[in-house]
Amino acid sequence: MPSNAAANVHNGKERLIVFDTSLRDGEQSPGVSLNTEEKIIIAKQLSRLGVDVIEAGFPIASVGDFEAVQRIAREVGPLMEGREHIGEPMTICGLARSTPGDIKRCAEAIQDAPNRRIHVFLATSDLHLEHKLKIDRAECVRRAVAAVTLARSYVPQVEFSPEDAGRSDPEFLCEVLGKVIEAGATTLNIPDTVGYNLPEEYGALIKHLVENTPGADKVTWSTHCHNDLGLATANTLSGVRNGARQVEVTINGIGERAGNTAMEEVIMAIHTHPHAFPVYHNINTKLIFPTSVMVSDMSGMIVQPNKAIVGRNAFLHESGIHQDGVLKNRQTYEIISAETVGVTDIALVLGKHSGRNAFRERCKELGFAAINEEEFQKAFVSFKAMCDSKKNVNDEDILDILNKIETVPSTHVEL
Repeated sequence: MPSNAAANVHNGKERLIVFDTSLRDGEQSPGVSLNTEEKIIIAKQLSRLGVDVIEAGFPIASVGDFEAVQRIAREVGPLMEGREHIGEPMTICGLARSTPGDIKRCAEAIQDAPNRRIHVFLATSDLHLEHKLKIDRAECVRRAVAAVTLARSYVPQVEFSPEDAGRSDPEFLCEVLGKVIEAGATTLNIPDTVGYNLPEEYGALIKHLVENTPGADKVTWSTHCHNDLGLATANTLSGVRNGARQVEVTINGIGERAGNTAMEEVIMAIHTHPHAFPVYHNINTKLIFPTSVMVSDMSGMIVQPNKAIVGRNAFLHESGIHQDGVLKNRQTYEIISAETVGVTDIALVLGKHSGRNAFRERCKELGFAAINEEEFQKAFVSFKAMCDSKKNVNDEDILDILNKIETVPSTHVEL
């Protein structure tokens, strides 16, 4: 826990810093390419959402990336709309390799932001050192220290990531991370770069580093997990329970290969189990779904229907037993209120698994509240028959069934 952390404690819980990398790691999703205007729109929305740090891009990558980061620093960096409860604007962060050219270019891109950070990274696993970088451990430490030292000469916030930390020797990690703390790093991010770790394994790594790295109490520890085995959220939460106080996430879990940790999943897991985590966050959960839709539309990355929290089916029910329970009390089959994450158009999905109560409720919604029992039974039988022959039964189909009944109420609705 950093030395100034006392100011970030609320009701006995420490502040969880939400670091969103949708515009950097998320944009590395195959087929995704956001233009500068789209990045600015998303960045403004993330600011309103309550994100603490946004990784705006990789300035050295291209002229376009540099300009996008620079404009976000200038136009979004000072914004306070929706952040009054936080008391400060979002930190604008840029990514850089551990080379002078990258770091200087990054510093230039973010220099106009009131709060700014340089995020430098260098691989630490023997696999990467030998086959990719072709350097030994001593040279790795030297380069890491040099990079952090240079970055600190430009900005007060420097984050260091030992790439492929999940497959690195924990003792070597303690060595190199201790050295970068001495050099001025303020956040240490521990990436499971290839999504290899299991939750218990990743949590144990965070715990080991926090307990054994020299100067560990002077920095904020961070998670960065990939979803190659479908464990990104579980690993991130395990990291938080073992000492991490920053989470690196993306909206909808977009990112390279199988994606990154989904912000909405982490935030709502903590929201749903407040006693299980020693942290609080500043995210406005009612903006989660609108933000998800925005990022999906602009990135072209479709959200799978059964995606947790933001998928189209997340708050829909077709099972007759479930529909009956939800009609009586939504908590019977919903652990999160849809309104909590900004979903307002909730409906029961009528299909072959639907029961009489759900069908009767839809009849009322369509203006047939006065239908008698005999007419209702005829309509329900016709509805079930249609479900067996048609994949999707919509309101027009149900109205057609109801309008064919001999006695039709004067309040019937036509679409």
